[in-house]
Amino acid sequence: MAGRLLANIMYFARTLRAAGLPIGPGKVLAAVEAVRAVGITDRSDFYWTLHAVFVNRRDQRELFDQAFHIFWRNPELLEKMMALMLPAIRSNEPGEEMSRRLAEALHAGEGDGKDQPSETEIEVDAAMTFSERELLQKMDFEKMSTAELAAARTAIRRMVLPIADLPTRRFAADPRGARTDMRATLRAQLRSGDLLTLKRKRRRRRPPPLVVLCDISGSMSRYSRTFLHFMHAVTNDRDRVYTFLFGTRLTNITRFLRYRDVDVALDKVAGAVEDWSGGTRIGQCLADFNRDWSRRVLGQGAVVLLITDGLDRDAGAGIGREMDRLHKSCRRLIWLNPLLRYEGFAPKSLGMRAILPHVDEFRPVHNLESLGELATALSRPGPRRLEAAAAWREAG
Repeated sequence: MAGRLLANIMYFARTLRAAGLPIGPGKVLAAVEAVRAVGITDRSDFYWTLHAVFVNRRDQRELFDQAFHIFWRNPELLEKMMALMLPAIRSNEPGEEMSRRLAEALHAGEGDGKDQPSETEIEVDAAMTFSERELLQKMDFEKMSTAELAAARTAIRRMVLPIADLPTRRFAADPRGARTDMRATLRAQLRSGDLLTLKRKRRRRRPPPLVVLCDISGSMSRYSRTFLHFMHAVTNDRDRVYTFLFGTRLTNITRFLRYRDVDVALDKVAGAVEDWSGGTRIGQCLADFNRDWSRRVLGQGAVVLLITDGLDRDAGAGIGREMDRLHKSCRRLIWLNPLLRYEGFAPKSLGMRAILPHVDEFRPVHNLESLGELATALSRPGPRRLEAAAAWREAG
């Protein structure tokens, strides 16, 4: 194998590693051996040879694909791109923006050289500007770099989701309670034989169950992993949290998210989910949930979070019927849609139109600020409000 090709494979592996893929010297050697066995006469064979060695998870495919087509299209392309400013880096594919993680990896090292001419230092008064933390709060998860995503996930792990306590059917002893506990009063009188003061009780209060249904299809893949960190934090913060992922099938991942270590939990989830970044069959997955799980997890006034963009492969077939059943089975149904962040958004797809009439609240979920607003909304109990759905129906 030519020395130049060997060096390029090693350089390509370093780029992928800088972009966040777990690639070590062993994988580089395995890639060299694989390319030596397959050859380089066919570009497609070369692509899939490196893909088989470097990619071992579904969420790594898009990053590898972008890096391969950028790196191997032109040997001089990497040097040209490293001369550009990071925010201006774009791929040559029409309408597609390069991943921030890949752009950072290709841009690594710029500005570290000692031979660069010194620039005039400019002092800026930042008294009335936004801080880095404020910018991170408002930045879209899709636009974040690797470091920014890590900082966002750290903030998510510290996030507390206060769900308002609701009265239950059970009672607890309370000397100032509003109800008289005749059973406790009679038991105390039998023990002592004397007349005693009446025992009193109050109704117990407890947060309702929280059920999360999260879309992991290709259109949602850039948000799904960050949402998994949010679901892991919530699951380890309270009891009775049930999480389901759906694409073309429904997967219950509740038990995996109960691991305290988030990396272990996500590895377990990756091994259990088979339809990551595929199509979406919202109606069929909701039907599976209503048939197999609704009676188990929707009792005692559960709150349901439906995280999806509403884009359905089956053109909305069966969604309206299943959403109506789901809405009638829970206390509160909140639809979280990252597309709602756009000012000109309108629910034009059949899937969106089928979902919207059956939700109590319709909220964007695309950055840390939106997650904080969700926590605030869940901290106060509210009656079912369909004003948002009515407004969207009128606008549509």
